[in-house]
Amino acid sequence: MNTLKKIALVVLLLIGWGFSFAQSTNATLNEDYYHWITRYEIKSGRIAPEIFSSVRPFQRKAIVAFIDSVEKRGHVFTSRADKFNYEYVSNDNWEWSRAESNKSAKPFLGMYKKKSDLAFVDMPEFDFHVSPVLYFGSGKDSRLKESMYINSRGVEMRGMIDKKIGFYTFFTDNQAILPAFAHDALILNNTYAIPHEGFWKTFKTNGVDFFQVRGYIDFNVSKNIYVQFGHDRTFIGNGFRSLIFSDYSPPNLFLRANAKIWKLNYLFQLNRLTAGATGSLSGSTANKNYPVKFMAFHHASINIGKKFNLGIFESVVFTPQDTINKNNIQLNYLNPIIFYRAIEQQGGSPDNVLLGGDFKWNALRKISFYGQIVIDEFVLKELRSGKGWWGNKFALQGGLKYIDAFNVPNLDIQLEGNLVKPYTYSHDTQYSNYSNFNQPLAHPLGANLMEGVAIVRYQPLPKLNLVAKSFYSKIGRDTTGVNWGSDILKDNSSRTGGDYGHKVGEGVSNTISFMDFTASYMIRHNVFIDLKATIRRSTSPAALYNNNSTITSVSLRWNIPARTYDF
Repeated sequence: MNTLKKIALVVLLLIGWGFSFAQSTNATLNEDYYHWITRYEIKSGRIAPEIFSSVRPFQRKAIVAFIDSVEKRGHVFTSRADKFNYEYVSNDNWEWSRAESNKSAKPFLGMYKKKSDLAFVDMPEFDFHVSPVLYFGSGKDSRLKESMYINSRGVEMRGMIDKKIGFYTFFTDNQAILPAFAHDALILNNTYAIPHEGFWKTFKTNGVDFFQVRGYIDFNVSKNIYVQFGHDRTFIGNGFRSLIFSDYSPPNLFLRANAKIWKLNYLFQLNRLTAGATGSLSGSTANKNYPVKFMAFHHASINIGKKFNLGIFESVVFTPQDTINKNNIQLNYLNPIIFYRAIEQQGGSPDNVLLGGDFKWNALRKISFYGQIVIDEFVLKELRSGKGWWGNKFALQGGLKYIDAFNVPNLDIQLEGNLVKPYTYSHDTQYSNYSNFNQPLAHPLGANLMEGVAIVRYQPLPKLNLVAKSFYSKIGRDTTGVNWGSDILKDNSSRTGGDYGHKVGEGVSNTISFMDFTASYMIRHNVFIDLKATIRRSTSPAALYNNNSTITSVSLRWNIPARTYDF
């Protein structure tokens, strides 16, 4: 029996087990949307028991339960903008909130009877929502002769059957001319990958053409345990970046089981990843079968008191395609409550295990601290020696969020620092490094880096959001035939400089200064006009990394998050 058949059998058995509890689909990962949810958790002054904010996406019914619980306390949704956000989130999840405010005053040709849906069915046995997806944008990049653009058309649907089985699907057809620095990803180390996406092909002269599809089914196996199976993204953490599991790489196949009991949340997830992609730098990724690998992931977190959340995780990247266990998946990794490192060693240590933790401390009603630690390999004796042993591979994050800063309503500030040691996330082969479709599963810049991030968000009017982002990154890059630990796709046995003397930033120096300002105005529910200006400065002795870009753009988007290239 092959791997996919085994996974499908597990899913069918779980579905057959859990037909008695109402379930919910997820709110799509969206940086602005999720900021509002976590903003109100911080403003409430306590850790929300309805959501565990380090595990994303959130379920829609959990979001509604959370915002309703804090609204009843009366000190959170105080400004005009906050009251608007409460109504917006309630309308966006009206199958759970039953918000009367979502009724349209003037439906159009029998459509949009609800502000949030083109059409819907609201019956006890069948709940269904369908909406168009559009994204039209144009801009100018100082490095490009032609204009940038994005043209996306598609549809989004979600619903429930008998309040027992949920489903979600999203599809867009896309053509774009990317910013020059995003298009550079095609030639960096011959990855043949455009950021955030999988298969692509050339469109006209310098454009790219690609589909994006996401979808899953959702059901509860008990009151406190839900299961999802499908194709989508995951994000673990409370920061701008995730060093554990980010949504940077393309959507991928997953089986997710989550238990939320008392003050505990436990996530088990199995992901099917693309181990590599081939193609042409001037054409597209090849239309052929790609090598496959898997990642099994555990994350457990506990609320300690009313203000502190502590999480631990472990993940293992593995493949059934090795010479000994060809086409036989490691069934031990499907055990949701086992220690992967011990199992990996017992099997001869062929796979890549990471472990670590995260925390969030809502110290004050306006301030929250957060952080992550990822340990790829670690020997305390070597760390104490101070000799820079290559095998001490780890990543650290620390940050804070300050909402209603300086007593200005809806002015939120976020500061974050990230450090990733050389060779972290890399391994012996493409089948065990921490990547998907030649793109990192964690930090988009890979490893061997230090970074500082500052984000300021201001909502001066209910429908107007202003966001200023800035980050400064220092990366140690490679030259041809040399591996200083930045490129996680490279075999770490090809490392340069021996076993000792390694430090963050070694290799060819590359500093990136990034500043981005976005003004976003919502003209009706989930219809946005975005004005954006970006300045990116990349300096390095290597010509490939020595370039500057000034970018301006305007876009109209409908039921789709803004497309960002924050790296």
